[in-house]
Amino acid sequence: MIEKLKQRWNVKNGWDVLIILCVFACTGFSVLYAKRWIFELIGLTKQSPAWVRWAVNILIVLPLYQVILLFWGWIWRKFDFFWAFEKRMFSRIGSLFRRKSSRI
Repeated sequence: MIEKLKQRWNVKNGWDVLIILCVFACTGFSVLYAKRWIFELIGLTKQSPAWVRWAVNILIVLPLYQVILLFWGWIWRKFDFFWAFEKRMFSRIGSLFRRKSSRI
């Protein structure tokens, strides 16, 4: 599994894979903590409408995840990897909204 991740992420050794996985883990925990704090700040509870919680997740928490991912990548000295990762991800998201030429 480590070898597969090394090839997929184009990293040199298993330690880089371990650091990248730690960055993803730290980001996930940080976002969960931040989400709880944001929901309390806004006044959202489990009784709030699901569409409001969903909208806050998409509009606030998802972009916050991207920022926190870069922050943890910087802390763990893998900022370049995660910056390239972000650019690839946003490129893929952007391609979903680009117009495709129609073939008749």
